[in-house]
Amino acid sequence: MAELVPVEPFDIVVFGATGDLALRKLVPALFHRWCDGQISESSRIIAASRDDLEQEAFRKIAAKHIHPGNGDRAQKWTEFAQRLIYIAIDSSGEGEGWETLSKSLDHDPEKVRLFYLALPSSLYGPISSALAKHELNTPNARVVLEKPIGSDFHSARQVNDQVGEVFEENAIFRIDHYLGKETVQNLLILRFANFLFEPLWNANGIDHVQITAAESLGAGKRAAYYDRSGALRDMVQNHLLQLACLVAMEPPASLEPDAVRTEKLKVLRALKPISADAIAHDVVRGQYQAGAVDGKTVPGYVEELGHGTETETFVGIRAHIDNWRWAGVPFYMRTGKRMSERRSEIIVQFKPIPHDVVGAVHGAMHANRLVIRLQPDEGVKLMLMTKDPGPGGLRLRYVPLNLSYAEHFEKDYPDAYERLLMDVVRGNLSLFMRRDEVEAAWRWVDGIIQAWDLGHAKMYGYPAGTDGPTQSALLLAREDREWFDAFSA
Repeated sequence: MAELVPVEPFDIVVFGATGDLALRKLVPALFHRWCDGQISESSRIIAASRDDLEQEAFRKIAAKHIHPGNGDRAQKWTEFAQRLIYIAIDSSGEGEGWETLSKSLDHDPEKVRLFYLALPSSLYGPISSALAKHELNTPNARVVLEKPIGSDFHSARQVNDQVGEVFEENAIFRIDHYLGKETVQNLLILRFANFLFEPLWNANGIDHVQITAAESLGAGKRAAYYDRSGALRDMVQNHLLQLACLVAMEPPASLEPDAVRTEKLKVLRALKPISADAIAHDVVRGQYQAGAVDGKTVPGYVEELGHGTETETFVGIRAHIDNWRWAGVPFYMRTGKRMSERRSEIIVQFKPIPHDVVGAVHGAMHANRLVIRLQPDEGVKLMLMTKDPGPGGLRLRYVPLNLSYAEHFEKDYPDAYERLLMDVVRGNLSLFMRRDEVEAAWRWVDGIIQAWDLGHAKMYGYPAGTDGPTQSALLLAREDREWFDAFSA
């Protein structure tokens, strides 16, 4: 197990601190890094939000998401809570909160200062301007932008311009927490450190690629927020396209941040635009309806929202990358809420052997399949054909070579947000998106949005607890393929 190395002292300000992301992910992530000794006692953690709360009131709210319990963990929480400062603040840059914030920060110009904007991207520009107005953007200051940045190419470029007026590009950390997952990072090592894979990692060896990010939960109380984005903007433009980039990119000259990000950018620019005429053939959008989940009836998205809407909760896409390596290889992507299970994975389906020397009489032959599971149960499986041991003739079996993170590593390792937050402190941009990546992804997604706006795609319903509209299966079935759940094979 790699040693956990403490980071240098820092101050972090989390804007939107009473929101779902901050309370469920960011504050617990910082607490866990405190427990493991990566955060020094001289670091400061400042929670900023427009809600008028007393210090202890916010700490009690945060504790409900930490579950400190008793013993050592409770003592660690007591220590951590003493460093957790809450400030009520107006994101416009006016009011007393900004003066209080300034006084709460360490004014040593060499100390690392982080501003995490866990807010809608429409506020990134105003907050950046306010930070400049109050002279809080010190030379060692960094800003973290949550996805999605903008709602289309033009709004993303506007946000990037506004933030870029205050912060240099190397101080802007556009976060996608999927890139912080161990199995996602391991994808680069699997590809580029094993001769077994790289010679086959192209159109000659791979039949197709599947990328799935499924959620079993619905929009629930976040239905109104989700209605402003939908699955395409919320998941495809960032998470799924970033995973596709890591699968499809050319070997970088090194693992330096810009070397990796430049190769990802080439993939995004090589994505074949999906024309309005092809939308109905290559894209399926859906919206979950009432259904049964774990034996209980749950409402549909429209019922949760309280009114009718054309916002999609499911997207399935058949995409192509127009370059030499991937010519003719489809990339199937799907994401949705209220699906049968929570599951995120990448499946690389290799081509079948050119000649079956065994014969179907001994059992069905299956092509090799590499399965990279991001969540839950992180791991990697390589599905192989082998002989079923024992007497009575030759029998074939399709079995996995299995790397389970839970089984092979002795103790817990930092989760995605924990790792990424420490990388921001270190100034390591490797796992963060560059401006041109974000804008290139929006250019491609905008084509789908525009086609939908013109009425070129029907909205299909699907019952909660299923794997999306039945029409999504046709994306693959037309070419004699199917969606896999190979990890449980």
